[in-house]
Amino acid sequence: MAAMLMVLAACGPSAHAQPTGDSRLPGSAFMGTSTQKMQRDDSLNPGMLWVQEGEALWSRSAGKSDRSCASCHGDAKTSMRGVAARYPAFDAKSKRLLNLGQRINQCRQERQQAPAFAAESEALLGLESYVALQSRGMPVTPPGDAALQAFYARGEQRWRQRMGQLNLSCAQCHDDYWGKRLGGSIIPQGHASGYPIYRLEWQGMGSLQRRLRNCMTGVRAEPFALGSQELVELELYLAKRAKGMAMEAPGVRP
Repeated sequence: MAAMLMVLAACGPSAHAQPTGDSRLPGSAFMGTSTQKMQRDDSLNPGMLWVQEGEALWSRSAGKSDRSCASCHGDAKTSMRGVAARYPAFDAKSKRLLNLGQRINQCRQERQQAPAFAAESEALLGLESYVALQSRGMPVTPPGDAALQAFYARGEQRWRQRMGQLNLSCAQCHDDYWGKRLGGSIIPQGHASGYPIYRLEWQGMGSLQRRLRNCMTGVRAEPFALGSQELVELELYLAKRAKGMAMEAPGVRP
């Protein structure tokens, strides 16, 4: 297994990133100093360009209703405080689990009477980033509804399920081998508290679902479709794993 994983020498994260009394580490703890500085400084963080676009969209009227997000929710700095930290969440009307982007699109279609934004579109990532920014520094707080237990269970099952030609699971890398190297990259613990992220490799913003699909492709598995319940359930389980950790969005990654 070690040979197949190409796990090389252990390479721990920066010591200053260790949360007091908690052995869990955010993804930023595994980055180089220059990338950490880029995330911490809003004047250097490329993700803030998407935040600015999201702020503009927040106040822009759209659709047949000619309403904006602000028409219903007012100032996002107060009304959206802590909201992103609570997603994914169960939607009683549709009986489905929704992540933040899907909730934004639901509002857009039902309240603004406008077409949904495409998955991974600049507009949707902008609004997600702007809303997520309002929860920066707050603890990840996944919902505890009884209706979500089956979703949590399926998300955890997918976290531990081996897949692809390499026959690997998420847990094998991020639970068992974190801090070591896979090829040339340090394996993080897999806490998704910084999404949406600007990834230098992408030269753009991306959602957690994009990153999960990248991992699935990396183990030579057929990735779940963007927006699928399988991916949202995995997102929910990741939120449970990161419960209490500080939100970092918009994150920056190599």
